[in-house]
Amino acid sequence: MSVDTREWVWEHSSSRGTARLVLLSIADRVPDEQCVAWASMTSLVERTNASLTAVRTALRALAAGDELELLDGYQGPLRTTVYRLPRAAAFLAKVNAAREEDPDAHAEPSDADPVPELEPEKLQRYGIWPKKGTDSTPSRRNPTRADPGPSRRNPHPRRSGFRTLDGPDSTPQNRSKPKVNRRYSSSGTSLTSATEWQIDPDTQAWARQQGHLDRLGEEGLQAADAKWRAHRATFKPRGAGAWAADWRSWIVREHAPTRPNLYAVPGKGPAQPGGMTRAEAHTAALLAALDEPTGTEG
Repeated sequence: MSVDTREWVWEHSSSRGTARLVLLSIADRVPDEQCVAWASMTSLVERTNASLTAVRTALRALAAGDELELLDGYQGPLRTTVYRLPRAAAFLAKVNAAREEDPDAHAEPSDADPVPELEPEKLQRYGIWPKKGTDSTPSRRNPTRADPGPSRRNPHPRRSGFRTLDGPDSTPQNRSKPKVNRRYSSSGTSLTSATEWQIDPDTQAWARQQGHLDRLGEEGLQAADAKWRAHRATFKPRGAGAWAADWRSWIVREHAPTRPNLYAVPGKGPAQPGGMTRAEAHTAALLAALDEPTGTEG
């Protein structure tokens, strides 16, 4: 379902620049037609390779329209923030209804399309639960509102949750505090090869929540990972966000060990080079472009 949501962003969203990257990063996590996903501020910064200030500004811009809203009555794993793409949800509901009558029906989005009501019980299977002491009613669109500060006895785990708006901009683009344990660095952005890139916790959670771990099994997922690294061994170094997007696109196309693998080998796909859908190819190309050195670095 994340593919359909990303396709909506590519084809129908009015967002631009960093706001578009932020919206794509959230859409990439959507597990079903409700278009709800959780994401920490840290993960959005890392996946977009933008500064903390830029991501917050992008969220404010998205909140000014009707393409993104914060569901402050809910929280994801490790108390992460939960978002919804309401216009995407309305369009997908419209498409599904049209296809029930005619499988070949074509639908166009409209601002008049009603947004479907949330089904909280479906969200729970993806680790999204109502906050205690709330009625789980979504707030008005305000995704940059800071969560209440943690108590002294139970602080937030480090690198999780929705950060407050004050404080320093600690990002991959902050030259004064570069990332460590990376062999390549350009313009403050840490680069690494595909063979050295490590699967991050967000990507691991994505594979489990999207059902790829159950579909491929532990050994099948490891085999798919090894195959991906072999095919990407000669690629130029990229940022962690670009490798994560490319790895996810590969895993989506990987077939279970008991079925023939038709799309995992580059050049075999039915839609785009490398077996990617158009939306996946757009995403991988855009993220890769953000990581390429421009030649103007100091």
